[in-house]
Amino acid sequence: MDTRAAIIAIIVKRTESANEINTVLHEYSDYIIGRMGIPYQKKNINIISIAIDASQDIINTLAGKIGRIEGVTTKTVYSPED
Repeated sequence: MDTRAAIIAIIVKRTESANEINTVLHEYSDYIIGRMGIPYQKKNINIISIAIDASQDIINTLAGKIGRIEGVTTKTVYSPED
């Protein structure tokens, strides 16, 4: 299976969504390289970045599941293909 490195950027507007986000991230923990979360109180949002190494299908599925959570927005940036 070919894998790619990617960053999934997550903006959380509803803090109530945190448990659901964490549950999804736990499901994909085998692929996650690292995670950083930053509370941005001035805008009342939380910013999370996920570094991941997985197949494009897995990355897309993870980003899609998180993006469907209420009050959450995601964008994904992929490493160049070989």
